Amino acid sequence: MENKQLSEEQLTLLQGLNQKFSNTKIEIADLEIKKSELISNVSSIKEKFAEQEKLLMKEFGKNAIINLQTGEVKDPEPALEAEVVK
Repeated sequence: MENKQLSEEQLTLLQGLNQKFSNTKIEIADLEIKKSELISNVSSIKEKFAEQEKLLMKEFGKNAIINLQTGEVKDPEPALEAEVVK
């Protein structure tokens, strides 16, 4: 039985595609690791935000309105009582 051989062009093309495939898999794995790290960071930030929220509620009241651009703290507007229609 005679051995068959790819042409140099076919071999080069297949080797290049295989290398791109391998590199892409590695890149996806790296991105998944980065994604996991970012998710962990978000959880940590949420915990810190909740801690600060508790401290601010103690200092300014549970329903205080804080403007994150200016730092201004306002008391909530009093709720208007609905007029009963007879």
